[in-house]
Amino acid sequence: MLLMSANSNTPLSAASAPDHGPILDARTRLRLGLQLQAIYKPVLNDVLDPRLAELLRQLECDRDQTQAG
Repeated sequence: MLLMSANSNTPLSAASAPDHGPILDARTRLRLGLQLQAIYKPVLNDVLDPRLAELLRQLECDRDQTQAG
């Protein structure tokens, strides 16, 4: 994989590449957010399976106990 410096056309070695992932500009983040909202909108009002809801309650309770103690 060849990475290019942001300031020039100079290739960067993998060792000198930054630790963080790609940075998205505001327009791309907005577009991505809108697309994700459109994808998940149909399932937002679906009822959660009672077994899954109980597991989530147990996880939350365990987390609260861990943080308190």
